Order: sequence, then structure tokens, then C-alpha cells
Amino acid sequence: MKDVLRRLLAGELTDDEALAELRTLQLEELGGRARLDLGRFLRRGVPEVVLATGKAPAEAARLVVALAERQGQGLISRMSDAHRIALDEAAAAAQMQVAIYADSARVLNFGFTPEPVAGKVGLLTAGTSDVPVAEEARMVVEACGLESRLEADLGVAGLHRFVGPLAATLEWGADVIVVAAGMDGVLPGLVCGLIDLPVIGLPVSTGYGRGGAGEAALTTMLQSCSTGLVVVNIDNGVGAGAAAVLIASRAARTRAQSRKDSTRAPGTAR
Repeated sequence: MKDVLRRLLAGELTDDEALAELRTLQLEELGGRARLDLGRFLRRGVPEVVLATGKAPAEAARLVVALAERQGQGLISRMSDAHRIALDEAAAAAQMQVAIYADSARVLNFGFTPEPVAGKVGLLTAGTSDVPVAEEARMVVEACGLESRLEADLGVAGLHRFVGPLAATLEWGADVIVVAAGMDGVLPGLVCGLIDLPVIGLPVSTGYGRGGAGEAALTTMLQSCSTGLVVVNIDNGVGAGAAAVLIASRAARTRAQSRKDSTRAPGTAR
């Protein structure tokens, strides 16, 4: 978009030509089926993510590489082994790098790094089985240029494991914390009741028998006594990551504005 505006100001494009290019940036049809939403990051601050489930491995890989070609990176979630193999092959053919986040991945064009944002997102998991969903959230956070820190296996069955990593995450300077938990889903409410940061509960489909597909964890989080706990849907790492990005980015902008205001001379008009 900046390049289009620069060329418009330089007289290299007419108004109509610039408008046509901006429309192309916003939405591009690929192969008559998928429509890439290339303007989503500009509108929302969070890029489009390709859901691998239900897509043929080669087709999903093609979509992700196409996104990376056009905007520097492409994101994909819920990959099977076949999706992973197809993605590696497509990225290698396009001379791109692949950053793996458990069952999710970012394909990066050569030399691309997202513009850094001075926000920090902490991620905690109740068990190691919850890590893949937390990694999905972490992928979104890092794709948006924010810092992330993940601490795993802190569930309430052994609360002595929980205090140190939580304290370290707070000392690190997290602006928001995503807490992933399956089974009874108690950990997010516990964290929310102890700290003054925004907490996002991420229920995970790990458990046994009735409610073991994440319903029990979701219900516990929705019924939490800890006021202010925000909850996303079961296994929705992308949604949790996106919400965390928006919260942490806003906190970073507020800090930057506060520093800017504090450096103004007394009596200076704003």
C-alpha cells in the first residue's frame, strides 16, 4: 500500500490506476476458488490464516505460499503430516523459509520480518498436551511482530509448578496472558484471579470421557468466578492469538504515546 501511495504522489500512477491496485491488494482470487484477503492485516492488525483442515495438502500449501509471495508471510494452522510435507516442498520450490509451531506454520519470503511492535504476550499451558494449541496462538502473535513467551505444564494438579513461571512472565513484562487448558480447564480462572493483566482462556480438547473433547474446559472457563476472564472457543488458538495481539498492540501504543507526552515541554500545546 505504501508503494502504491508513493507512486501516486510521484505521478507514476493515475488516480484510477492507484485505486485498481489498492483493490487488488485487498482481495485477490486464486485459481477461481480461494479469495485471498490481502488487506486483512491493514484493516485488523492480524493477517489471514489458512485452515488446513478440509483442504488437500497441495492446495493448502499453494495458498500459503501465495500469501507469502504477496505479503511476505503466509500462515497455516491444523496441519496433518501430509500438509506438512506438501508445505515444505512448496516452500522449498519457492525458496522460502518455514517456521514451525507444532501443527501450525509460517512461510516466510526471503528476508521478510514483520514490523516490530513493542507488545508482549505470555502463554501458559496446563499440560504438555495443550502446547500445540498454544503454539497456534503464538504463531499469530509472532507473525504480527510482537514478542511471546511460552511456559508449559503448569496445571492445578501440581500448583507448586505454577508460581515461578507466572512470576517470571509478569516480570518479563507481558501485556496480556493466554492460558490454554484442557481437562477441567481451571488454570485460566486461577491466573485471572491473581493478576491485574487481561487473561484469555483457551479451552483445549484434551481429557477423558464425557466433556473430554473440550466441553468441560470451556464450561469451567465460562463459569469462572474470576471476573474479567475472556474465553475463546475450543482449540481456537488463532482466535486467542488474534485477541492477544490486539490487546498488547493497544497497550504498546498507549505506552509510546505516554512517553511522547512526557517529553513535551511544560506549557506546550498538544
